[in-house]
Amino acid sequence: MQNEIAYSRPVTLTNILKFAVPTIAMSVFMSFYTMVDGLFVSNLIGTSALSALNLVYPVIALVTAISTMLATGGSAAIMRKMGEGKPDEAKQDFTFLILVNVLTGLVMCGLGYLFMGKIFGSMSLSPEVSAYCWEYLSRYLLFTVPILLMNNFTLYMIAAGKASLSLLCSVAGGVTNIVLDYLFIAVFRWGIGGAAVATGLGYSITAIVGLLVFSNRNSLLHFVRPVCRPQTLGRAVTNGCSEMATALVNGIITLMFNWTMLKYVGEDGVAAITIISYVLAFAGSLYAGYAYGVAPMLSFYYGEQNHEKLRKLVRTSLKIIGAIAAATVLVSLAVTEPLVSIFARPGTPVYDLAVAGNRICSLALLFVGFNIFASGMFTALSNGLISAVLAFSRTFVFTLIAMLVLPVILGVTGIWLATPAAELAAVVLSAVMLLKYRRRYCY
Repeated sequence: MQNEIAYSRPVTLTNILKFAVPTIAMSVFMSFYTMVDGLFVSNLIGTSALSALNLVYPVIALVTAISTMLATGGSAAIMRKMGEGKPDEAKQDFTFLILVNVLTGLVMCGLGYLFMGKIFGSMSLSPEVSAYCWEYLSRYLLFTVPILLMNNFTLYMIAAGKASLSLLCSVAGGVTNIVLDYLFIAVFRWGIGGAAVATGLGYSITAIVGLLVFSNRNSLLHFVRPVCRPQTLGRAVTNGCSEMATALVNGIITLMFNWTMLKYVGEDGVAAITIISYVLAFAGSLYAGYAYGVAPMLSFYYGEQNHEKLRKLVRTSLKIIGAIAAATVLVSLAVTEPLVSIFARPGTPVYDLAVAGNRICSLALLFVGFNIFASGMFTALSNGLISAVLAFSRTFVFTLIAMLVLPVILGVTGIWLATPAAELAAVVLSAVMLLKYRRRYCY
């Protein structure tokens, strides 16, 4: 089949990029979802509504964390079986994991509505901000199942050799989100709830297309009669727990940054850190896109025990990431002022804080790509434990230490330096693990 031929080709820069470029572009477009919501909400509704987006983010991060865990862990386990020459078993596991996603989404949606009032009631929010939080999240939760399916089908399309279709779906979803954000907020006056519906409908495009694609028996992966194998779910959860930790901890770290900024600067600082998070997330999506793109190749070659291809893929990937790192730092520094001006007016305290902060935080882009790739590589090699250690250390342990120490010494500058310092510590740990396990996996 054409999909299997793609894995039999030599590991060259051109062939790697055929897998990676669509997922890089896809990941960049996916990063638009949150950024576009923030852009329209801040300009058309106000800063209180923008604050609400930050406050509901931990709940959204939980949904993202579960879907990312099942998607990345499940994809690695299934493609490993394909590489081992067990296609029928892989398809059964694929169908089973998709059903697990649907059931998980329904449970999470129900729990969200059950505890939403208690969550916001415990925050001592103003009535206006609390209303914004409830309005956004109540609409967003309606799309829990499509969100889980979107994250899964995005990776499974890539694994099935349909990276271009996955990219097309992501682009269509991003464009849909932008258009509907404008219509629902600016034209129909649906407020912040309209932003949530626009985002959910954008996600739903990939979910619907995925259901159609994987119903076709000519696809490398397609729906069959599922077989419930608890060990398959266990491998998916174990392999994907690092990516889940990354997504979940991001919500916690966001809250911590907001609280610290309130202490040292006030509400202007919170707005500035929100803008910086959009910039870093956009740049980081390049690295995540590459890691997602090559993950099926890593899993396949590992299952096939093709050490030569695996070794060449890893070494070439490190060179590519180094080139992307240099480029993203230069671009981030060059476009800081015009990019920040989209969210805040020049000359305002928020603008000045965000510009200064982005110039410091851009240093993190030198390291973050290597850290994301290292964690994703161990997931693809079915070593979820090491992947989880790398991801959790980077996103939580090192960041927490930096946030507790640096602001005390350097004030606001220490807040901005926390992310580069955490990424630097993480890249040292990643290098140690890559060297330690090099002989075991023969890369």
